[in-house]
Amino acid sequence: MSTNVHRLYFHYSEYPPSMRVLFTGALLVLGIAYMFAMVQTYISHAARDGSPGLSVQDLIIAYSGSKEDSRLESALKGPMIDMVDPADAARITLWIHDGASREGYDETVQPILENNCASCHDGSNPHLPNLTDYNVVQDLVAVDTGVSIYTLVRVSHIHLFGITFIFFIMGFIFTHALIKPIWLKCLVTGIPFLAIILDIGSWYLTKIHPGFAWVVYIGGICMAFSFAFMWITSMYQMWFMRAPEDLVRNAD
Repeated sequence: MSTNVHRLYFHYSEYPPSMRVLFTGALLVLGIAYMFAMVQTYISHAARDGSPGLSVQDLIIAYSGSKEDSRLESALKGPMIDMVDPADAARITLWIHDGASREGYDETVQPILENNCASCHDGSNPHLPNLTDYNVVQDLVAVDTGVSIYTLVRVSHIHLFGITFIFFIMGFIFTHALIKPIWLKCLVTGIPFLAIILDIGSWYLTKIHPGFAWVVYIGGICMAFSFAFMWITSMYQMWFMRAPEDLVRNAD
């Protein structure tokens, strides 16, 4: 009994080895890049709530801010937790709670920041706060309101372009996999594009209502699972599976 398929569908096993090597190279590089992206996301947002791991509360603090801590305190509890000794972090926190005076900055805080943070936060990178400037540090000890709208806009277009290209390439390769029912294949291919729109849109909405952090969290999980499913399925079928002999192309 033959199986009718669309005239544009070709299984991996029907392509020459050179095309499969091309697809495999792209999948390998994309897979490594995606793992680095997940590590970067974890490092940037994890432990902001004082607990290990990446939680919804960490995302709430990242995008809408913390009602209890300043931006500097949130950084020392979260992404910068390993950059400053706990005792020095406690001294900075005490200085903030005591009023963040210029005298205390010069005597206590500035040497700590100079020894631990100035290699990156010295003003040479316009995207990182200059921690050698007392006036900049003063802005960081104000109540944490999360990532600024300017930063969100700058990062949004980068993510929208980049992730679209990633999942277009991944989805194009995945279209050659033999998956039934077809609606499942379409769902796995389409979910990442919907997820990234909801994810990035919820960055802004989280600043208005913390509950939208759940959309950011779930959107990231959906993209990760879709990526893993397409990657594993494509690699397996490309090199370890032959197209069924009864596969027949029709004229549709």
